[in-house]
Amino acid sequence: MRKYEVMYIIRPDVEQENVQALVEKFNGIISNGGEVTKTDVIGKRRLAYEINKLRDGYFVLVHFNATTEVVNELDRIMKISDEVIRSLIVRDVA
Repeated sequence: MRKYEVMYIIRPDVEQENVQALVEKFNGIISNGGEVTKTDVIGKRRLAYEINKLRDGYFVLVHFNATTEVVNELDRIMKISDEVIRSLIVRDVA
């Protein structure tokens, strides 16, 4: 297993309890074959530029250890999720 980190932005019109449910959903996908080492819900922030006419979003940063199959599945689920505006998964080299 390798170390990864994922940063994703959730739409600003999602309720706070639904944001927490989404974070738990994505952490559950990671835990199914990997392990979450740190989850940081940064909160609602202003975007640098508009994305789909949205100016704000809930930022979440997750550090985890997983196999490439888990990373591919997480990326696929995030891309088809309507609540996620943007996501980026990178390998942690440190």
